[in-house]
Amino acid sequence: MIARTSFLARMAIFLAFVAIVLMVAWTRAAHAEVAQVKIDNFTFDPPVLKVKAGTVVTWINEDDIPHTVVAASRTFKSKALDTDEKYSFAFTTPGSFEYFCSLHPHMKATIIVESATSKM
Repeated sequence: MIARTSFLARMAIFLAFVAIVLMVAWTRAAHAEVAQVKIDNFTFDPPVLKVKAGTVVTWINEDDIPHTVVAASRTFKSKALDTDEKYSFAFTTPGSFEYFCSLHPHMKATIIVESATSKM
């Protein structure tokens, strides 16, 4: 009987631990920032986007032809995105990230990443 009680107590502690871990993970995911850049008519819209560190930026190609998203520093690079395809990148480090379309180099834009604690 004591062994069964001990087992149930350990199981209760384990389940409580799992619940806490899941709550923390869910809370962090709920606070993750998301931003979007539209690709259309040979432009990135907005041409300059300010985000906080930790933000995931998603580019959506709404143009009729393929485009890419390539950082001038080569920090990130998408494949050629056909119409309605998306590419996402998580910006974890503050800084200014210029990018362009490698298929149409005149298409340029910038992501400005501020520290997660700064006010925008």
